[in-house]
Order: sequence, then C-alpha cells, then structure tokens
Amino acid sequence: MSTGTETPQSPEKPLETLESVVIRFCGDSGDGMQLAGTQFTNVSAVFGNDVSTLPDFPAEIRAPAGSLFGVSGFQLCFSSGDIYTPGDEVDTLVAMNPAALKTNLNDLRRGGTLIINADSFDKSNLQKAHYDFDPLTDEKYLAGYRIHLVPMTRLTRDAVEGLGLSTREADRCKNLFALGLVYWLYDRDATPTEDWLKQKFGKAPAILEANLRALRGGYTYGLATEQFTVHYKVPAAHLPPGRYRKVTGNEATAMGLATAAKVSGKELFYGGYPITPASDILHELSKLKEFGVRTFQAEDEIAAITSVIGAAFGGAFAVTASSGPGIALKGEGIGLAVMTELPMVIVNVQRGGPSTGLPTKTEQSDLFLSYFGRNGDCPLPLIAAQSPADCFAAAQEAMRIAVEFMTPVFLLTDGYIANGAEPWRIPNVEDLKPIKFAHPREVNGNGEGYLPYLRDENLVRPWAIPGTPGLEHRLGGLEKADRTGNVSYDPENHQKMVEIRRQKVANVAKTLPPQEVDGPESGDLLLVSWGGTFGAVRTAAQVARRKGQSVAHCHLRYISPFPSNLGDILKRYKKVLVPELNTGQLWVILRALYLVDAIGFNKIKGKPFLIHELTEKIDEALAQ
Repeated sequence: MSTGTETPQSPEKPLETLESVVIRFCGDSGDGMQLAGTQFTNVSAVFGNDVSTLPDFPAEIRAPAGSLFGVSGFQLCFSSGDIYTPGDEVDTLVAMNPAALKTNLNDLRRGGTLIINADSFDKSNLQKAHYDFDPLTDEKYLAGYRIHLVPMTRLTRDAVEGLGLSTREADRCKNLFALGLVYWLYDRDATPTEDWLKQKFGKAPAILEANLRALRGGYTYGLATEQFTVHYKVPAAHLPPGRYRKVTGNEATAMGLATAAKVSGKELFYGGYPITPASDILHELSKLKEFGVRTFQAEDEIAAITSVIGAAFGGAFAVTASSGPGIALKGEGIGLAVMTELPMVIVNVQRGGPSTGLPTKTEQSDLFLSYFGRNGDCPLPLIAAQSPADCFAAAQEAMRIAVEFMTPVFLLTDGYIANGAEPWRIPNVEDLKPIKFAHPREVNGNGEGYLPYLRDENLVRPWAIPGTPGLEHRLGGLEKADRTGNVSYDPENHQKMVEIRRQKVANVAKTLPPQEVDGPESGDLLLVSWGGTFGAVRTAAQVARRKGQSVAHCHLRYISPFPSNLGDILKRYKKVLVPELNTGQLWVILRALYLVDAIGFNKIKGKPFLIHELTEKIDEALAQ
C-alpha cells in the first residue's frame, strides 16, 4: 500500500482486518474537517468500500475560534458489507481542539481510538471550551479510551518549514496532517487526495507542496511513532456490478430532476431562494445549463414559488426547493398552484425548527406543514426520499406524479439526507423512462369552446400551452367553475371542485407500487418509518430478528396518498412502532386514517437515530 511515490511502506506493524469502521473528524469550522472527511470518503469509495457519511456544520457562519458552538464535524462509516447509516458509536475520534473533544467525546465507544491535537490544549482554548481542568492530564476523564496525543500543530509547521508560509498558512495544513495519520491507521491509499490537491493548488506551488508535505507527514508519523502499535484494513465491499460515484442527497435530487426533464424532452425551470440546507440544489442545477436547465435565484420565497407557477403554466417541468421557513412563506403560492392544477415539484429539505430553529441540523418536523400547511382544503401528493442516493429516483417519481396528475407534489428530504453521501450506481440511459404528458392542440368542448377543467378518468385536467390558438382560458386563485374554469361563487360548485381535487390526489394511489415489508409478513411488532430514518430503522429491525424477535420493517416513500395495501399491513402485527425525528406527526396521521393503536418513538435533538436507541425501544415495546 502506498500513498504516493514519496510515502514509505509499513511492513513492520501488525495489520488487523475489520468489517466496518466509524470515524469522526471534529474541530473548528476553519480547521477543514469537512474537507478531511470528504477526502477520506472519496478514498474509501475508490477503494470499493460501502460508505455512508454525516457532515455536521455549525449554525454560526463565523463562530469564535475555539468555542463550543463553532465545532464542525464529519462522520463516516466505511465497510466491507452493506451499510445503511453513517454508524452508531464512533470507533476513531479525531479532536483538533478542546471544544471538539468536549462536544464529541460522549459519542466515542469505550475502548475507541482518540487522536488529539495536543498543541491546541492551552489555557485560552480550555477556557473557551469551559474546561476548569486540563482533560489531557485528568486520569478519569479519558479513562477507557486508547489515547494518542499528537503535537499536530508543531509537526505540521515542521513539515512545511522553508516554504515561506506564514504561521497562519502553515496551521491551515494541519487537517491534512490529521488525514494522513488516519490514512495510515486504516491502510488507505492517499493517491486520490494527492491528485485532488495537485488539481486544486496547481497554480500555487508553495501551498500545494505544503499540503502534500503535511499529508505525507501525518502518514509518516503513524508509521514511525511508537504510539501506534497496530493499524487496520477494511476490505472492499461486494457491491452489485456497475459504475459508481459518491453522491449527496442534494446532488442526487438535482440530477434526478434534470434527468426527468431531459429524457422527457422538456426544459427544467428551477426558481428558488437560498436557504440552508436546500441551497445546493440550486447550485447543482445551475451547472446543468447545457441539459436544458434554467435556474432563477429569486429575491424572496414568494417570488420563487410564483415564478415556478408561471413556468408550469408555460409548459416547463417546474421545481422549487426550500426548508421549513421558506416553505411557510411559499404556502399561499402553493395553494394557488393547487387551485390552478399546474404540475410542479416542491422540495422541502427539512431542518430543525420552529422559526430559524437549528438551521444546520436534521429533523422531520415539516410533515404536518407539507401535509396540511395551506389555507382551505388543499391536498397534494407527498413523497419522501429515504437516503442520499434514493433522491435521484424519488425526484423523478415526484415529477412523474406532478405531470401525470396535474398537481404540485412535495418531495421531502432532510438535512441528514441532503448533506450525507453514499455510493450511487449510475443508471443505464436506456433504463430511464420518460414521463408521459400531452399538450392539447384542439378545442375539446364539442361546440362549447375550450374547457380547461374537462377531466379524464383520473380527474386530471388538460395541460394547454399559452398561445395555442383556440385554447385561451382563465387562470387564478378564485374558485373555478367545473369544466369551463370561469370564476364561480356557487356553493354547490365549490363543494364539487374541492371534492374533485381531493379525489384526484387519492387517485394517485392507483399508480403506486404495493407497499413492501422487510421481515415476517405478520408478527409481534411492525416498525413504520419514513424519510431519512430508513437506514437506522432497517438496521435495528435486522438486529432484532437476529436476536430471535418477531420484528418487521415497513418504510414509506408515499405518504399522501399512502399505498393501497398499507391498511392491511398494519392489521397483521400485534404492535406498531413509529420512530420519527419529530413529536409524532406520521404517528398522528396513521392513527387518524387507520385507527391503529401505534406507539410513537420520538427524537428531536437535531441528530439522526442511533441503532442502539431503536433496539432498546424495540425491547421495551415487546416487553410491555
């Protein structure tokens, strides 16, 4: 194994094989922890491991250095087998300063490896982290861990000496030193990172050389120091054949939407306003102009949603994206889209709330907002992606339903899915199916003129393009008369149109695949999940079955309407447990629609479920 031509080999220290490893890099937001984690992820993906990641950003843009609320982290799990989550307890924690140690130590498993930048534990940084003692010299505080105190700052400065860098510039390389050390610890080939550095800093030779020296210096330190007596390897996973790339949820969402339009022969219009954690969808789509994608950064959320309504009226595949606060502002516009029955996708990348809440943390608390959050009886379909890679298919399915049923559709993701990454098998072009649509060219009213609300067997109205001769029609937020679309205040007509719009959404269920269950077809306990909780819940159910427990898992992609067979599935189990990252929103809907005495299990901490949290709740539910 080599990290480049200048990196020495390590034949002397024992090399142990592990099935999977969870690593977390943490430090100040300016310490480059996201870069270190991303590069380790890329290298592991190139090697052939199955990988799942969980970036953790501070909410403050410029948090004071060394503060507890300025800590940035990046966790990844890489494995020789299939994995569904970025890991439960952390195996190796890299802490670059006291604040990072304090906020992350509780997640490190007992006996885990703790790598600390000892140079950062001075009096000032200890005070910023609210330590009234030195944790590095306290025998009890770090008891139970394999501790490696590494003078990273000094060693990095020594590695880059002579290149003419300022102290600040030299210190910015210490994340590469930490990365090189962990590369050695887990027998990783750093060549992809070296290639990336050469591409990024090719026009700044001194900076390039400094980063390469730091990376190799960390690797050499692991090889040469007596602190590390063993290192590890995780063999490649046996993934299905195909071409793979690493993808985040926001990247996959953007590619899925662009693909849906391209294979269908349509332009894609995106109108949005920047908001964490949804902004990257706009960023990614803005790179795809050559594929017929047009992006518009509006002045506010209201302008964004109304621009999308205009694009849909003009015949484009239309989409907008936001998070909870922005979705609230779009509410009136979404109601207009429901009233006008125009096709569009509204992506809600959920984050902690209410109000500004926890803007960089994950949550599932916008289900009620998406399901009910508009004035009047205003139903629309809801789809929830289950993982970063699944966003590609979920985005296309959302657009299919929108176009085929002439309705706005919500696509729900969350901060964990949006920023997390995993391997994605690139599909074959011939396997991508275009979305069926038709724009009428002739009057449909049999002498009555054009009837914009004359419906087919699924109650779907036609999608006429403005400017088509003879197909002129009214559009707006006032109630429409059945068939003609004229403004109508007739009470009987209003009830009829409300019921038609409701039934049209219900008719979507006719096109949905049957709901599947992982595990026994009937039994003691059914776990029902949705969205980004998929991986943890699926793994917990598998753990329970290995213990001999009768536990199955039902993960919902379609939330409005539900698959037609969901009610029958819920009846086949003695108990139903609904884990959610909210106070129980799906739980309320299931109890109301199916009269099932479901049990809620709720976590609202801005963090995903841990597997052991779920297995403990399963044990408790079965014992009651």
